[in-house]
Amino acid sequence: MAPSSEKSQRSFKKKKNDSKKFPQEKLHKPSQKPFKSKRKSNDSVPETLPIQLEDDVPDFPRGGRRVLNRREEEEIRAEVDAEFEREERETKGNKKKKLRRKPNSSEDDLGSLFGEGITGKLPKFANRITLKNVSSGMKLWGVVAEVNDKDLVISLPGGLRGLVHASEVFDPILDEEMKDAENSIQSSLFHVGQLVSCVVLQVDDDKTEKAQRKIWLSLRLSLLHKGFTLDAIQEGMILMANVKSVEDHGYILHFGLPSFTGFLPKRSQAESLENKLNTGQLLQGVVRSIDKVRKVVHLSSDDDSVSKCMTKDFKGISIDLLVPGMLVNARVRSTLENGIMLSFLTYFTGTVDLFHLQSLFPTANWKDDYYPNKKANARILFIDPSTRAVGLTLNPHLVQNKTPPSLVKTGDIFEQSKVVRVDRSLGLLLEVPSAPAPTPAYVSISEAADEEIRKLEKKFVEGSHVRVRILGFRHLEGLATGTLKAIAFEGSLFTHADVKPGMVVKAKVIAVDTFGAIVQFASGVKALCPLPHMSEFDIAKPAKKFKVGASLVFRVLGCKSKRITVTNKKTLVKSKLDIISSYADATEGLITHGWITTIERHGCFVRFYNGVQGFAPRSELGLESGIEASSMYHVGQVVKCRVTCSIPASRRINLSFIMTPSRVSESDMVKVGGLVSGVVVQINSRATVVHTNAKGYSMGTIYLEHLADHHGQAELMRRFLKPGYEFDQLLVLDIEGNNLVLSAKYSLINSAGQLPLDITQIHPQSIVHGYVCNKIDTGFFVRFLGRLTGFCPRKKATDDKNADLSEVFYVGQSVRSNILDVDKERGRIKLSLMQSSCFSTDASFIQSYFLLEEKIGKLQADAEGCKLKWVETFEIGSIAEGKVQKVEDSVDGIHLETGSIVRAVVLDVTMAERIVDLSLKPEFVGRFNEENSTSQKLKKKRKREDYKDLQVHQTVNATVEIVLSIPNCDFAIGYASIMDYNTQKLSPKHFYNGQRVNANVMALPSPSTAGRLLLLLHALGDTTETSSSKRAKKKSSYDVGSLVQAEVTEVKPLELRLKFGVGLRGRLHITEVGDGSVEDPFGNLKLGQTLTARIVAKANHSNRQSFHWELSTRPTILSGSEGEGKFIIDDFKFSTGQHVTGYVCKVDSEWIWLTVSRHVTARVFLLDSSSEPDELKEFQKRFNVGKAVSGYVLSSNKEKKTLRLVLRPLSGVHCGEGAKVDDANSSIPDDNLTSYICEGDVVGGRILRILPGISGLLVQIAPHLHGKVHFTELTDDWDPEPLAEYGEGQFVKCKVLEVSPSIKGTLHVDLSLRSSLCGVQIHDPTLLANNVHFPFKRLENVEDIHPDMIVQGYVKNVMSKGCFILLSRKLDAKILLSNLSDDFIEDPQKDFPVGKLVTGRVLSVEPLSKRVEVTLKSALGSGPSKSEINILKNLSVGDIITGKIKRIESYGLFVIIDHSNLVGLCHVSELSDDHIDNIESKHKVGDRVTAKVLKVDVERHRISLGMKTSYLVDHGDNQIPSTLLSADTKVQNAHSDSSQLRTWRDSNLLVVQDLDADVAEEEDAILAQAESRASIPPLEVSLDDIEPSDKTNLSNNTQDPGNNAGEVIENKRRAKKREKEEREQEIRAAEERLLEKDEPRTTEEFEKLVRSSPNSSKNWIEYMAFMVSLSDVEKARSIAERALRTINVREESEKLNIWVALFNLENKFGNPPERAVVKVFERALQYCDPKKVHLQLLGMYERTEQHNLAEELLNKMVKKFRQSRKIWLRQVQLHLKLHQDGVQSIVNRALLSLPRHKHIKFISQAAILEFKCGVPDRARTMFEEILREYPKRTDLWNIYLDQEIHLGDIDIIRALFERALSLSLPPKKMKFLFKKYLEYEKSHGDEERVDYVKRKAMEYAESTLDIDVCVKGGSTGNLDSEHGLEYQVFSFACLAKLQWKYDCCILSSTRTTTTLGQSLTSRSKQRLIYVPAIQ
Repeated sequence: MAPSSEKSQRSFKKKKNDSKKFPQEKLHKPSQKPFKSKRKSNDSVPETLPIQLEDDVPDFPRGGRRVLNRREEEEIRAEVDAEFEREERETKGNKKKKLRRKPNSSEDDLGSLFGEGITGKLPKFANRITLKNVSSGMKLWGVVAEVNDKDLVISLPGGLRGLVHASEVFDPILDEEMKDAENSIQSSLFHVGQLVSCVVLQVDDDKTEKAQRKIWLSLRLSLLHKGFTLDAIQEGMILMANVKSVEDHGYILHFGLPSFTGFLPKRSQAESLENKLNTGQLLQGVVRSIDKVRKVVHLSSDDDSVSKCMTKDFKGISIDLLVPGMLVNARVRSTLENGIMLSFLTYFTGTVDLFHLQSLFPTANWKDDYYPNKKANARILFIDPSTRAVGLTLNPHLVQNKTPPSLVKTGDIFEQSKVVRVDRSLGLLLEVPSAPAPTPAYVSISEAADEEIRKLEKKFVEGSHVRVRILGFRHLEGLATGTLKAIAFEGSLFTHADVKPGMVVKAKVIAVDTFGAIVQFASGVKALCPLPHMSEFDIAKPAKKFKVGASLVFRVLGCKSKRITVTNKKTLVKSKLDIISSYADATEGLITHGWITTIERHGCFVRFYNGVQGFAPRSELGLESGIEASSMYHVGQVVKCRVTCSIPASRRINLSFIMTPSRVSESDMVKVGGLVSGVVVQINSRATVVHTNAKGYSMGTIYLEHLADHHGQAELMRRFLKPGYEFDQLLVLDIEGNNLVLSAKYSLINSAGQLPLDITQIHPQSIVHGYVCNKIDTGFFVRFLGRLTGFCPRKKATDDKNADLSEVFYVGQSVRSNILDVDKERGRIKLSLMQSSCFSTDASFIQSYFLLEEKIGKLQADAEGCKLKWVETFEIGSIAEGKVQKVEDSVDGIHLETGSIVRAVVLDVTMAERIVDLSLKPEFVGRFNEENSTSQKLKKKRKREDYKDLQVHQTVNATVEIVLSIPNCDFAIGYASIMDYNTQKLSPKHFYNGQRVNANVMALPSPSTAGRLLLLLHALGDTTETSSSKRAKKKSSYDVGSLVQAEVTEVKPLELRLKFGVGLRGRLHITEVGDGSVEDPFGNLKLGQTLTARIVAKANHSNRQSFHWELSTRPTILSGSEGEGKFIIDDFKFSTGQHVTGYVCKVDSEWIWLTVSRHVTARVFLLDSSSEPDELKEFQKRFNVGKAVSGYVLSSNKEKKTLRLVLRPLSGVHCGEGAKVDDANSSIPDDNLTSYICEGDVVGGRILRILPGISGLLVQIAPHLHGKVHFTELTDDWDPEPLAEYGEGQFVKCKVLEVSPSIKGTLHVDLSLRSSLCGVQIHDPTLLANNVHFPFKRLENVEDIHPDMIVQGYVKNVMSKGCFILLSRKLDAKILLSNLSDDFIEDPQKDFPVGKLVTGRVLSVEPLSKRVEVTLKSALGSGPSKSEINILKNLSVGDIITGKIKRIESYGLFVIIDHSNLVGLCHVSELSDDHIDNIESKHKVGDRVTAKVLKVDVERHRISLGMKTSYLVDHGDNQIPSTLLSADTKVQNAHSDSSQLRTWRDSNLLVVQDLDADVAEEEDAILAQAESRASIPPLEVSLDDIEPSDKTNLSNNTQDPGNNAGEVIENKRRAKKREKEEREQEIRAAEERLLEKDEPRTTEEFEKLVRSSPNSSKNWIEYMAFMVSLSDVEKARSIAERALRTINVREESEKLNIWVALFNLENKFGNPPERAVVKVFERALQYCDPKKVHLQLLGMYERTEQHNLAEELLNKMVKKFRQSRKIWLRQVQLHLKLHQDGVQSIVNRALLSLPRHKHIKFISQAAILEFKCGVPDRARTMFEEILREYPKRTDLWNIYLDQEIHLGDIDIIRALFERALSLSLPPKKMKFLFKKYLEYEKSHGDEERVDYVKRKAMEYAESTLDIDVCVKGGSTGNLDSEHGLEYQVFSFACLAKLQWKYDCCILSSTRTTTTLGQSLTSRSKQRLIYVPAIQ
């Protein structure tokens, strides 16, 4: 009977008590013992039941009443929930900690040290020193970087820095000798750059910030030499020692050990050290001898010996004897990812990281330089005794025991830094162009750009140049660290050294705390803004005032010990007053801003910049009596104060808050544009501070650029300026606060009255002086007075359009500007700086130069303490006598001798350089011969007479000497400038001695001109015409057509400058000299020569400064009549192919520019100039400017008047007058004209790219035309390495083989580099006799090939079945695997790599299909021997043979037949009567086997065998006699494959997910057919084929044998055999036909294939892959486009496959790939389902591991397809794959976006992903949440259980089963759970657990259904007497044993059927189940 209700109550009470004690032990604590049931009777329940956590689970699943009230129940639930959540949080926290540690594992592996203990697999990375692995006791080599009073700063490996305290410099034994060294370090003992060996004492703990962690070192030799003994020291060893004492003959040395001492003789020291050694000094020495009796080691400190001394290997050397800096002989053991591993001293192994290699600039191929066992000298870098790790260095400087040079400084900017190596995901190695040698610099990936870079190798290319700024310098490695961020180049702050008090800077807030805000400048330098300086007023909550990330303006308060403080007080930031940053700055009367720090009764303390402080007494606070200072002022308040008294020596400043009222009226105050004088007070690198006499302003600033008009003089002036120097005149440019901005520029001072201050004072077409204040890419800004600024566009900056504008002007340059336009409304001024419109009309430019030069000379003399009396003796134009010291050449044509006395005229005097320029010309000296030159009065009189006939503005003709001399004025000496204000940085015009020039007198000698006559050349003022010249021109009758007599004034390479008439100038172009082409038209023309010329045109207005008329001396022009207008010829009549001649006017890197006439230019491309490589290499040297060049017109442009020429006759272009000329509307540029390239032409080319594999070369032959050189067309001979002699950029001579148009309309050109095609012919009769084709000839047609012909070729493709070879550019041949060699080939790809040269013999030729088969076997080994043929003939079907297994393949076994070399194949289907999955599990190579001969093919030399058991029964008599077999026959491989080989497949190229399966299945089927064709067993004829009568006869004949019967049987047997052979032939023919259906190998075959199946994406994609294998990516793209147009629109999946193939194609070959893929993707979205396209692109990104792009795409997809469960799951999967956090946030977002009916499936699948890739605890949480909402979903329980079972935690799994079985579920679901539980325990538990589950199922049946259990044959009852049915009773447990087959028991009879539920409902009082009796 069922248990009573009391039983239920007891069970629940027990369950309740257990719940209080152990709420979650079963879920989280592993069981210590196997589970044992404690149930004593069937009536009791298990002692432990799971806790019910779900809200909707009934408390009493078995019925009964409640024993707990609601409150008690809630308390229990709350307690259990709290306990569960607490443990869940702890578990999750532990998991997160593990996950946080997990990503660092790889980093730890990279940073951890390994040493001698490493065994097995070699390490992946080289040892490198970081803060993480530096430990106490390590020995390091370093460089002294700083020498301070209290410590030393040591630069360590890896860029680390260590500190050596003063107490750790020496051993205690030296304390007496170094009494003052304990607290300070003498600078004489150490110097920056000194190499030292040190020992790590301590490293600050990890709690300290990384930037503040310090490494404490020691230089004590007792620690460094720990473990050293006198016996361990060997001669030749290098030792470190301290000088203990200085003796008469040498130095006593201390090694840190008391057991021995050292001695260094002074003679040795004198050889190497220049300075005397001091006590305590550290030195290195070589052990010369050891006195073991006295225990003294004698050293030598010779630098050369120390640097070259090698540590010797001796027995018993230990790691304790290794010292950093030792030189060892090492061998390369292996290369690592970031360095190499070396072995040295026999027992030791060390590593060298990438920054310590031999090359300072290792490229990406650095591993090629370090092959195994390579010897190298290395020095020990560090030693870690704990791990026995040793680091070495191969740095050439360190190996020589020298510190690498430091040639760069922090903050330096280098414009053209070359990228040497790109380290993926790490950084860049640069070659910085420092002087005198380049410096390596490394830029990490974080410093490579302002934005995040995904792939460095795509943004930076090796060999390119970048702009870099130096961040720091590693002294030991000699390596600089840099940054490429654009923000690093902005602003004036880059390092702490750049920070100056008072600077106004912009910074970003990065952190806010109670003490203030941390801000960061653009360069990365951080500063502190203290809380009082965050605002003008006190703020309670700083975070509200300062937002993290905000950019604000600050002012620097001070910088001390690299700690910068700034202020954000607006008054201080915006203050224009002078600041006080030192006590010396506080001058009396200075008004400045400060802030109050303390308020006392007697006054206030005010703080200024850099910690300077002053005091303002109460009387100066401006307070009324009785008012406290604290009531008017507060601490932190910014106040304006005046300095009343300053004593810098005592650091005292007295202040006043009362500003002295100005007594100066506004009318008297100086204004902008006024002139003042000033005295220099202070000088710095950027400006000069002066004290002015201006009313209202006392101080002024002159910036460096405003010290002079001339760029070079400004720096000289600043260099020699001293405080106290007085400027007579200074121009006030601007007023900033109380400071004047002044200028000492003579040009501005001289034109002070004309300089505009307001825009209303400027008028168009006026010339105004100014200065360049800024320059940008689009132009220059010119400033006048105040802030009035004009803008000059680039095109108006200079007359030379080709000039580099960045080099034409500099900021601060004095300029003359021509006002073009004034926009008063917008306040904009447009101006021009072109010299043609802004030239000087006076001599102010050179006048200011001489005046300032005189001032600089005086300043220099004062600085040097010398006088300038010598200048007075050398007046310009006076006679000076001197003695000749040295004669280098004849002077002025006068022969001089050393020591002779000469008289010369002074031409010029340079005081600064102390140089006097003299002239010995008789015309100068002769005028003084009759005068008494020693008389001063006569000198002055003579000087006045020289200039008495000269007047200002007079035009004179002068001769160029060093200066100008005026012959007409008794050779008076004058000076003229060859440059102007606007042309200071341009190359000046060249003049030569003796040249005659015209000039205007601008100023006569006077003190204002420094005693010089100043002239103005006409070259600077050609446009200014005098009235006399104008009148002369009006009277002139010159016009076009006039004949003139012109004088040559200047000879240029392409033109002559002539003058004629009155002030008229003309030009004679080089093409106007003669009618024909003259080699050197100007060769016979000289300066001053007179020519007869005709005016042919008037000069262009743009060139009116240089000349007025165009002249010609051509005979045809001179013979014409004057005045006719026909001389103005501007016809442009050129035809294609016309021969023209021009003269070279310019040569650049690619083109030669010619001038054909005055208006027509032509250009010749580099490769069109010659076909010879040597001439192309010397391209620029061959064509000099002015050289005559003839060529043929290829194209012309009438609008631009340009021609395109080639230097060889045109063979493929129609020539003549009717040829087409490009007009202005032509859309095809002349660069694309390639029709002149024809087959057979020999042209010059340049190798653009060496294609991979055997693809050949890509050669440029025209500006935009490239040809391809086939692999067989590289050399005449069959060279094993034809690419070896070619390199990219190399010039070659090519022959055009074929020109054909491509699909896109471009030309495809085939080229050849074989020299024989250019006329070289070599005949070798021996080659023809041996049937070898002509070596220089390539087999272009298949008709040229015949069987048995010997051919050569290069391996094109290798497969497992054979290979293909290239015979020529049009022919390939195949070689089967069996024909590759006489020997067995195990790995064809290894023995026959792509590109290998092979020689073979032609086996067969198929002219129609153009297929050639070749064998590489030798002639003797190509066929079987006679003995083998005899054995094959003697073998017959049915024979039993024995042999040994030779090889095992997937399709069968190869067996060597005993006593022969014959090999037979036993197919896999003939191995056994049963199916065999794995052949290797049954058979092994070498096993002996017995087999039956199934087939013998004598013609094809094949034997087929069978090893089935049924074959070998009762066949012992058929075994082959051994006498028939020969042991000396060669082994024949009976297995060969006749299938065509695939030559173009690239499995990694085109991946289509939907197509992979189909293609793979088809390939497998083809391979299976090919394998089975190797040996097809004979077709056995079954008995069904024999007629019944034949069976009878056969049986009778066997019983009664006779002669006739035997013949009949024999005839039938023969007939059957013939039929069998015929069937075999039919099968073989069918197989051969099947073999013909091979995959296409040519373009034509692919075209047929795609035409036959146009909608098959598989065919199109294979066609694309074929073209890619030929390196024709463009053709592959065009095929994809054809496929998209061809495939039917209904075939959406086929089109999608094409799009995906395009994705993969662009991803590999796009330029750049990301952009190319995006373009294809955007197109695909217009034609296909967007969701599918997105998923396919995402799949490609994931396959190619482009995780950043995949993540970016997924973020867009979840926004676009918010309701797609699959996309959200892909995002979860990607995050888990990348080990990223935030999965829970993705799940939450997905649940908000997805429809509710998708939530369950999404959460369950997301949890599965967490179980597989993420954190199991997170997955459990997700399952618990969803099961709490849907507790009766058995499918969720099933998934949950499956994932836990996969993890394998038995306790959690069993607890989960218990929880699931405690639910109130329908019997069908409970049956499923019980069944799963039972299966789990059967596989993972024991019998006891299995019984437990069964008992639990029985109890569930009893308790839940509440029925009585009756055994079979028990009581029966008649429940339905009216039908008279009899039922047999079975227990519910019996049904359980029937595997729960039925959900309920069915009561059935002949008339009614009732379910168990209905039966129990209608008969609830009866507790039995009745079922029909089982028959």
